Amino acid sequence: MSHDTPSLRPAPHHAAPAAPAATLSGDASGLRQAPLRRLLSRVRAGRLLLTLPDGARLQAQGAAPGPSAELRLHRWRPLLRLLQQGDLGLAWSYRDGDWSTPDLVALLSFGLANEAALDGAISAPAPARWLARLLHRLNANTRRGSRHNIAAHYDLGNRFYERWLDGSMLYSSALYDGPADSLEAAQARRLERILGLLDVRPGQRVLEIGCGWGTLAATLARRGAEVVGVTLSTEQLAFARERAAAWGVADRVDLRLQDYRDVEGRYDRVVSIEMIEAVGEAYWPVYFATLRERLKPAGVAVLQAITIDERRFEGYRDNPDFIQRCIFPGGMLPSPERMAQQARQAGLRLSTELRFGHSYARTLADWRRRFQAEWPAIEAQGFDARFKRLWEYYLGYCEAGFLAGRVDVGLYRLVHEN
Repeated sequence: MSHDTPSLRPAPHHAAPAAPAATLSGDASGLRQAPLRRLLSRVRAGRLLLTLPDGARLQAQGAAPGPSAELRLHRWRPLLRLLQQGDLGLAWSYRDGDWSTPDLVALLSFGLANEAALDGAISAPAPARWLARLLHRLNANTRRGSRHNIAAHYDLGNRFYERWLDGSMLYSSALYDGPADSLEAAQARRLERILGLLDVRPGQRVLEIGCGWGTLAATLARRGAEVVGVTLSTEQLAFARERAAAWGVADRVDLRLQDYRDVEGRYDRVVSIEMIEAVGEAYWPVYFATLRERLKPAGVAVLQAITIDERRFEGYRDNPDFIQRCIFPGGMLPSPERMAQQARQAGLRLSTELRFGHSYARTLADWRRRFQAEWPAIEAQGFDARFKRLWEYYLGYCEAGFLAGRVDVGLYRLVHEN
């Protein structure tokens, strides 16, 4: 998945009539369990079975339907970290093996279903939120910062990503068309949709901003285009060049380790797949101005972008989340409205929009299954159990976000106005 993924924090909400309290049952008692009972009494939807470190069990059943989940605490520390750091503390605790669950996505979905009810009880205190904002700002996407931020995620090694991505090495949402679809078929379908939106003719020049492992660039070259692709990942660049050579298109593909802000020239088409999430809000005007400046008059740009609902944007901006802190430093999701506004201000007209967030949930589920199945080979590369749990949490966290509709993904076709 390129560059960024969702914050699952709630938007500000207006007061509503209180829902019926949760039904509690179980054999837990004592001073430690009393705060838990108070917390679980806030549950409004779904069911949670909680097993405590001493073996005692509590069950909360909300009045409304919702996910059925199970949480097993192996030590008491996660409760303190949850109170001190909010949802980030929950993520760190999972990474450290402090708790487990037989179904991570169900548990995270349960949390989302009860987020408004639980938020006041488990939000990180103000100092922790201020520190999170400061650390996020230190990851600003200057030219140097962008190189560091991209390397932190994408330079984990091509051998790592090859183990669990499909052969296309496309690390962005596929487009599914039925329950029997494989990841490979869904990625091929999405690739064809991008090519259709670009409508590239033989001999035309195409710029790909954020070319990843080079599959789209090589495919465009196979169809007769002259392609320039830029990335800030040395690992991706090496793989992409090898792919272009293996596919016999190296003479039509110019792949560079270069910041998008430093590209020159004019192109018939520009394509940028899940790259905007790594740009940073302060640089959105520069990004869209670059799209327009690099396009010839009447040229076309196609973006694939992960977006967050506009109603949640302000809260997301003010509270850097697990993804921004632990997975994609410097990342920031736009809302569709803000992205369209930036495009208009740059002189680009939105002509086509296709959203397919539930396909991203399926893509993430497929990646997560492959990651877990390939773990012995990944572990042999030198990654440890804490890394495994962190990435399981990342993939599950994003899957739950797309399933709940908190975030979306779409293809956007922009036309140069002049």
